[in-house]
Amino acid sequence: MWWGIILYVALVPAVIIAIALIYGSNRLRATTKEMNVKLEEARVPINTMRYDEKELEGLPAPVQRYFHSALMDGQKIITAVYMKQSGTFNMSETGAQWKMFTATQQVITSRPGFDWDARIKMAPLTVVNVHDAYIAGEGILNASLYGLATLASLRGTPEVAQGELMRFLAEAAWYPTALLPSQGVHWETVDDKSAKATLKDGKTTVTVLYHFNEDNTIESVSAERPRMVGEKMIPTKWEGRWSNYEKRNGMRVPLEGEVAWMQIKGRVPYWRGYVTNLRYEFAEQSQVQACKVANLPATIGK
Repeated sequence: MWWGIILYVALVPAVIIAIALIYGSNRLRATTKEMNVKLEEARVPINTMRYDEKELEGLPAPVQRYFHSALMDGQKIITAVYMKQSGTFNMSETGAQWKMFTATQQVITSRPGFDWDARIKMAPLTVVNVHDAYIAGEGILNASLYGLATLASLRGTPEVAQGELMRFLAEAAWYPTALLPSQGVHWETVDDKSAKATLKDGKTTVTVLYHFNEDNTIESVSAERPRMVGEKMIPTKWEGRWSNYEKRNGMRVPLEGEVAWMQIKGRVPYWRGYVTNLRYEFAEQSQVQACKVANLPATIGK
């Protein structure tokens, strides 16, 4: 009898925990599915199927050199990207608390959008799930413990939208055709090694500074990006560095990177990662014809 009571007392908490974890896992899958569906629904047909070197005329010299290096004339325009990432994430803004993460990321280039779905391993049995996204003009940041306890939730404000669209533009080194003028990006000369890129989507307009390497690849990107400090969003200098370029589908793209906030005390990295899998979806003639029939623009907000 006593053994039965002891076994019952031991099993009940385990069963409750198991049910909670299953519930949280189902919530996470439902959230991911909902966001990916909304991302797909926000797609806009394009009217440009291939990159033409003629559209580089008049662009800043370092930008022209970059496109000549990154793309082949006639390169198909990227419409979507699916990638997997691994790396470490710094959970502290005042020190170094680097934790392992894995993530999947889906990107749509027209209308600009993405969903970064990450799992950060805080401890052997503790995982934080993060969705960092820009979907249909809305910025979204949500972090939870096993999908049960919300740790952070930001969405729906102009500042969050600006920060996430900035991320989309800065990460375009992974999907370089999205940086072309035909895709809605306006380039402005800074000097022989750098230029500013501006992108408008709906009510949100962002500008990112690009700095190029001697080999004409993108070395870094920087901007004044909104950062949550207490209960306020404060513009803070933000920088991403790209490296380890390789050819993928005829394009030169980086497979490694580091992202940091530039604070008063100095540069504070918070993301270091590398791409473990990269798959592209390209424009097809059927998409271009659909765009012409519907009389839709190549990008939102032009």
